[in-house]
Amino acid sequence: MDTIVQALIMGIVQGLTEFLPVSSSGHLVVVPFLLGWHDPFITSLAFSVMLHMGTLVALLLYFQADWRRLVPAGLATLRDRSFRGLPDRRLAWLLVAATVPAAIVGFLLQDLIETRFREVGLVALTLVVGAVILWLADRWGRRDRTIENVTFPLALGIGLAQALALVPGISRSGISISAARLAGLDRPDAARFSFLMATPVTLGAGVFEIRKVIAGESGVAVEVAPLVIGTVASLLAGLVAIHFMLRYLRTRSLSIFVWYRVALAAAVLVVWLRQ
Repeated sequence: MDTIVQALIMGIVQGLTEFLPVSSSGHLVVVPFLLGWHDPFITSLAFSVMLHMGTLVALLLYFQADWRRLVPAGLATLRDRSFRGLPDRRLAWLLVAATVPAAIVGFLLQDLIETRFREVGLVALTLVVGAVILWLADRWGRRDRTIENVTFPLALGIGLAQALALVPGISRSGISISAARLAGLDRPDAARFSFLMATPVTLGAGVFEIRKVIAGESGVAVEVAPLVIGTVASLLAGLVAIHFMLRYLRTRSLSIFVWYRVALAAAVLVVWLRQ
């Protein structure tokens, strides 16, 4: 199949699965595997991260009103050294606290993330592990907190959970929504906090990978046309997925995503074991 068509499909997959709790990084590993694609650029981590930049733009566009408040509020906190009674200032620094664990783990485990963590068998396993966590959190999670009630220890805990999603198959949105649900947030607020905290993490990973691409350290030849098409597809699909998730979780549970993860893991294992 033509590289551009593969890039388009992968962009759509990335955009949808980044915000559905089914693991976008896991899908970027198993989709080429299931479809028999072997193009080194399409299956590279560099292409995967650039697709994440498309979903980063989707986040910035969808939540632009929030970020127009949060960024100046966060900077004002540095000036005044206070955020008491100012919810936007507090939320800005809660998101900073939630970002720190993933940044540290990503830096320390970079080599494993780029190699061993992207093995198909491991992704099938982590899809199931993530499904169990998602099911338990949605079943046992309380609904007695809103984003305004999130404390710094809770934000740090949700950030620690998000760091687990550096392993493909776990799902960044899935694990952070699960942690937020266990912390007492209802489904819509858990999703909103998850999507907001995804922005700085995705930005950091994207900037780091772009630096490697520019320096010629990505390990693959960069193909501009597929890269652009995949990134734009990821952006557009991401906008659709964000809007869908925030509306869906107002009235429905996460069960459908649990069963989808288990079914996908079973399909991957069947194909993997028959090789």
